[in-house]
Amino acid sequence: MKKEVLIIGGGIVGLATAWRLMEARPDLKVTVLEKEPELATHQTGHNSGVIHSGIYYRPGTLRARNCMEGYGELLRFCDEHAIPYDICGKIIVATRPEELPHLDKILDHGLQNGLKDIRRISAAETREHEPHVNVVESLWVPQAGIINYRKVANKYAELITARGGVIRTGFKVTSIKRSDNEITVIGEAGEVSGDLLISCAGLYADKVAKMTGQKIPGIQILPFRGEYYELKPEKQYLVNNLIYPVPNPEFPFLGVHYTRMIEGGIEAGPNAVLAFRREGYSRWDLDLPELLETLSYPGFMRLAAKHWRYGWGEMYRSFSKSAFVKALQHLIPEVGYDDLQRGGAGVRAMACDLEGKLIDEFLIFEDHNIINVCSAPSPAATASLAIGKTIAGKALERV
Repeated sequence: MKKEVLIIGGGIVGLATAWRLMEARPDLKVTVLEKEPELATHQTGHNSGVIHSGIYYRPGTLRARNCMEGYGELLRFCDEHAIPYDICGKIIVATRPEELPHLDKILDHGLQNGLKDIRRISAAETREHEPHVNVVESLWVPQAGIINYRKVANKYAELITARGGVIRTGFKVTSIKRSDNEITVIGEAGEVSGDLLISCAGLYADKVAKMTGQKIPGIQILPFRGEYYELKPEKQYLVNNLIYPVPNPEFPFLGVHYTRMIEGGIEAGPNAVLAFRREGYSRWDLDLPELLETLSYPGFMRLAAKHWRYGWGEMYRSFSKSAFVKALQHLIPEVGYDDLQRGGAGVRAMACDLEGKLIDEFLIFEDHNIINVCSAPSPAATASLAIGKTIAGKALERV
């Protein structure tokens, strides 16, 4: 019989995994199950659209290796399928002398990861790229770029269905039954059975993992909302491409920054605030059971006890435009209160362990006929073809 692989999650990682499976084994039957009416609705559809170079990631990690491999594969894929992108480069800006050692560490990571032509540049040279920036010194990263990841995900879906794969939208999973020989996924729209199940469920990765019965060691997804402002059209001249600060090394967030979008406009942000529901894109979105589950999780309590000042500052910026503007002026002093209007928001699925550590690495758990992707942080979109190949490889060993 034709082996069947089921994939939960129609975001960019789930779709890339499905495509990689079908490339490697055309004889497989692959079915993607997505709860929303459309694909790429959540993390993929709310992505900032940056093509990451891999400069931040610890050399030798799964995250670094997949970013470096996936970067090239993404560009080749886009060239082949006429998906627009722009490798515009970015600067990582030190605005105070005490940030320079962190800049050196980032540079060292980039060099170890194989990036070419990255270098420290002076304030004067930085302003040749971004004339309005506040800077002591910066890193020039020519490999960074911009893209629309929803278009990439939809192209994966188009190729999957053209090869005979099945994509079922509106299929919200409610339970999973498994035996040694079969997996049955039950949803509000029916049920479907297969030989192997791969979960790429993003913000609900931990919950789906529990449905499979696989033992996941104390990991829980914490939803962090990132909110953006947009520069008004008459002020967009202040930013040419991508301007990033030196990130806080204690957190897997890159700090508020400026991003030129592939389809026009300049985004400014994001902050990083705890969302009151897993898919809470507004400050007013609340799911009380989900919030209580987050607040009562021992890992979150330890995280909050250690970093409550940072968290309070991020929350304050969520409700105070003046505070948000002040954070943005750290990079471009000319940006004023009236130059910005509220933009969109995304929710990032951050895996946290019982000790309160946010996990900034890909986490994949597997056993007999189950593969659970429980953490796929940025740069998962940039690295989607590489991480999809990694997951598909694990699946092919089992079918």
